[in-house]
Amino acid sequence: MKHAHPLADTAIARWLMSSSQVPSIAREDWAYGRPALLRTGVAFDAVKMPRELVHAAAASSDPATVSAALAEVLGGPVICQPGTWYYALVPPGTCAAWRSPLAVVRGEGGWLGIPREDQTEPHAVATYWTVPVSQVGGLCDPDAVAELLRVGRERLDPTTRP
Repeated sequence: MKHAHPLADTAIARWLMSSSQVPSIAREDWAYGRPALLRTGVAFDAVKMPRELVHAAAASSDPATVSAALAEVLGGPVICQPGTWYYALVPPGTCAAWRSPLAVVRGEGGWLGIPREDQTEPHAVATYWTVPVSQVGGLCDPDAVAELLRVGRERLDPTTRP
């Protein structure tokens, strides 16, 4: 077995792993460079955002531009699953109050592949942090996430304006 990666024992890693019943499995996944499958609804919920809406809201598909826009607008960590989805980490309980039809929230009973905190470089196929976790408990504002999605939808289809 490979030794745990040093980043698997930071305060941020411990906070993320607090949603796991078996943190050693997450540590092992991160040691091998794999995302750790962690439960949502404990330390965080996750809004699964369609790539097309995120890129439209950011007015770009360039990874650096999208990352900067998401960091500015959402104020919290975002995971990119290249070619498909972005996941904004939001406070636990967001799932119960979520009202936007433009995305779904993974809450209690859900799971999400969480990359090691140093996996921040855009990659063609591997999951990475497009906006890294900057502090323990620091999450995206759900209202800002819903507004970002609304803006993206409006830019894709101007007939959706209220």
